[in-house]
Amino acid sequence: MEIDLVTLALLGLVGLVAGFFDAIAGGGGLMTVPALLLAGLDPVSAVATNKLQGVFGTASATLSFARAGKIAWAETAPMAAMAALGSMGGALAVRVLPGGVLAGVIPILMIAIAAYFGLAPKIRDEDAERRISPLAFGLTVAPVVGFYDGFFGPGAGSFYMMGMVTLLGAGIVRATGATKLLNVSSNAASLLLFILSGLVVWPIGLVMAVGSFTGAQLGSRLAIHMGAKIIRPLLILVCVAVAVRLLADPANPLRRAALGF
Repeated sequence: MEIDLVTLALLGLVGLVAGFFDAIAGGGGLMTVPALLLAGLDPVSAVATNKLQGVFGTASATLSFARAGKIAWAETAPMAAMAALGSMGGALAVRVLPGGVLAGVIPILMIAIAAYFGLAPKIRDEDAERRISPLAFGLTVAPVVGFYDGFFGPGAGSFYMMGMVTLLGAGIVRATGATKLLNVSSNAASLLLFILSGLVVWPIGLVMAVGSFTGAQLGSRLAIHMGAKIIRPLLILVCVAVAVRLLADPANPLRRAALGF
């Protein structure tokens, strides 16, 4: 498809802003996917192209957290591999399984996560006691959230973060760093399938990728510097925004049930 330079520049700017927020608390897709749809992409191509720019953003954030020593590679890398396998399964299941049920359930989970991070008094930068082992997390939470990321996507980073904090006892900065590694792994796995299917619009995706990479550098450095002071409120904001965005869709089954349709 053909696209003018002004629209391309605006999409690059959207990628930069989304990359900034995504590096801190996730939720960048709330901005990038609607922007791609407004630019004229069909829904499947928009999702595929969004994965391309998202990979660059999460890779950028992962690089920053790694340089700051906030990623425990030995225990996190196997989790990332399992997240990638789950994501590939989710991407393959898109054409088979109905997404309506997830669209109805996810807003409730997002509000619950927002409430947890808003009310829990122990969310801080220091690590706490683990409830499960990294191996158990890698065999359960990582592939399940990875599947969701490949199949549906919104709020996947929040689910990773919730698991890291509540089950692995990770401090919020270290949890954010690990989440970015799992994010980039699951995004890359589903992107590979989209590339093989020829669904990625490369000129748009690469311009947005530059913006996303730059924004993620800025966001991740701010997160590392400020810790829970910036991550916690933005995470709550993103969770609420995801819930509102999904519920705003007239086709959302939860909204239809509430309105009696």
